[in-house]
Amino acid sequence: MSRRNWKTYQPTSLRDALQACKDYALQRHNLSVELIAQRMGQEDHWSLYKWLASGRMPLVLVHAYEHACGCCFVTRWMAAASGKLLVDMPRGKAPKPGDVVAINSGCARALQLLTDFYASNGQADPAATLEALRTHLEEVAYHHKNVATFVTPELEF
Repeated sequence: MSRRNWKTYQPTSLRDALQACKDYALQRHNLSVELIAQRMGQEDHWSLYKWLASGRMPLVLVHAYEHACGCCFVTRWMAAASGKLLVDMPRGKAPKPGDVVAINSGCARALQLLTDFYASNGQADPAATLEALRTHLEEVAYHHKNVATFVTPELEF
């Protein structure tokens, strides 16, 4: 199993999103399907195997599944399938020095891929271009909201 860049990963289908959550839990938290089912409160892990194979998990269990896995790929796929863009909730805290540099490098990468795409009359990889543009938009939207909430930051409990 190859290691994915989970920070920028965008699932392409519901089944892919369910599988990615399972892979993430295995790679990052060393959780098997049995442990995920146990954390979800399921008595039988075979039902989780069935849902992963068919891509048909009950909606009321999606949040528990994502919480047990430690990621939200199913939610990201549902938003993307509806034509929506998800942005993590900003906390109103000052960014780390590398965050601003990441925005700049992400913008440069997105613009370079976009320029290459249009220069080649659509012959360049559209998936990579879309991924770079989506990632850049999410980063900028996060910092837009972070600046707006900077005046009244959330309390850390």
